[in-house]
Amino acid sequence: MQPADTRASVPAPDASAARVPTQDDRHRPGQRAFRRANLALFAAGVATFVLLYSTQGLLPVLSADLDLTPGQASWTASAATLGLALGLLPASALSDKYGRTAVMTASTLGASALALALPFAPDLTTLVVLRVLQGAALAGLPATAMAYLAEEVHPSALASAMGLYVAGNSIGGMGGRLLSGWTAAACGWRWGLAASAVLALLAVLAFRLLIPAARHFTPAPVDPRALARTVGRHLRNPLLVRLYALGLLFMAVFGAVYNTVGYRLIGAPFHLPESVAASIFIVYLVGTGTSAAAGRLSGRLGRRGALYVSIGVTAAGLLLSLAGSLVCALLGLVLITAGFFAGHATASSAVGRTATEGRAQASALYLIAYYLGNSLGGTIGADAYHATGWPGAATVGLTAMTLAAAVTLYATHRAHTAQRAVTTP
Repeated sequence: MQPADTRASVPAPDASAARVPTQDDRHRPGQRAFRRANLALFAAGVATFVLLYSTQGLLPVLSADLDLTPGQASWTASAATLGLALGLLPASALSDKYGRTAVMTASTLGASALALALPFAPDLTTLVVLRVLQGAALAGLPATAMAYLAEEVHPSALASAMGLYVAGNSIGGMGGRLLSGWTAAACGWRWGLAASAVLALLAVLAFRLLIPAARHFTPAPVDPRALARTVGRHLRNPLLVRLYALGLLFMAVFGAVYNTVGYRLIGAPFHLPESVAASIFIVYLVGTGTSAAAGRLSGRLGRRGALYVSIGVTAAGLLLSLAGSLVCALLGLVLITAGFFAGHATASSAVGRTATEGRAQASALYLIAYYLGNSLGGTIGADAYHATGWPGAATVGLTAMTLAAAVTLYATHRAHTAQRAVTTP
């Protein structure tokens, strides 16, 4: 983003932010600063996703306590991702002015403060409103984290750093759901939300202690017209638009599956106890591994090859989950989770490499699509589950993966056509 009025410029909070290095001193594997940056963003991802999905593991308990349908209860999860999607572009603009680390810190602290109010919500409406506000507060971290890594980490290590950040997301998502679900099963959903807030605050503290100061950030004033021009350029980039579509479609599967799997496990034919059903989120550990491995997969198969594998694994898991046995349901969930995280890590890292300017806005647009996919998929999937059971939710996911395959096939066709045009005499 180009500043329109340098008089409005505000120095970045980081003392070293305005210094432009004379050589490429971005963090590389093996360096202490590289490890600190990775661990800090891992902790920030944990905090963000503990809070963002704190109600998803509570949906059956909320339905029972507040007399809600799955679709109504799912709004407590979808509201947060909707608020986050709405806050991403403003947060990315603020990070261009005030610095990546300052915005990430304010974001996680503000969302943690709102988390402390959630257990006192008297009804569904209040809970949903607070969740929208919490999602908007959380927007500063995901809008900025990928831009921070793209600026501070050497390109040769960006894919692995991004994979570890996404792995932190998966650990946070798993930890938040497990902690809130287990606590809710024993003490009620209000205590479940309180436990998530405490865990998130600890992760935010770790982030602040570890994060290295930015060395490659140059501040720019907030300029709505410049922001609109930057967004317009990104939306005219066909590769970025395809990556945004893939993020939306992968996340639609994830929302549809994880907003309804708890209902499936406590209902017929499985009838699992609520505490056992909440434990299903330990499957997130699969996502941690596949996120970290996504960079290696892309290096071996190329970006589109890694996407084909991710789509295929996710679709196979959805089909397997349709079988009536508990073993097939669990194995299907493992495959869905592995495919989703691999696809997300591949697409999100490609956004950081493709955008040569306005990286924060490019990342924000990806995440807007990504979290809109969660809100849409989660709500539509929950309504489909309420109407037809698990086959309805699985159908929502399979439709999304069919569209993702079509997007990737189109990209492959364009690449082959361009290659033939270059090689044909």
